Amino acid sequence: MALELTDANFDEIVLKSDKPVIVDFWAVWCGPCRMVGPIVVEIGEDYKEQAIVGKLDVDNNPGIAQRFGIRNIPTILFFKNGEVVDKQVGSVPKQVLVGKLEQLL
Repeated sequence: MALELTDANFDEIVLKSDKPVIVDFWAVWCGPCRMVGPIVVEIGEDYKEQAIVGKLDVDNNPGIAQRFGIRNIPTILFFKNGEVVDKQVGSVPKQVLVGKLEQLL
């Protein structure tokens, strides 16, 4: 499962979380986003007790995308204690994202 993040709920869910957070910045029209999206949802299921996993549609929520300098999608940001600690741009295998998350747990 992945939470739907928006400009309105982003700070509350992501920046104030006491767990590591993965945010998938994506758009409906983005082919690579459709490849990585299901992987992000799987990670959300696999780590639902240890981390928060969310998806943010950059077309519907341009404020947050601009705030974090998202220029290419998919971009996945990894947050810990409200700070960006890692980043992945482009479609990658699940084990790459899991490896980055495991370092934050």
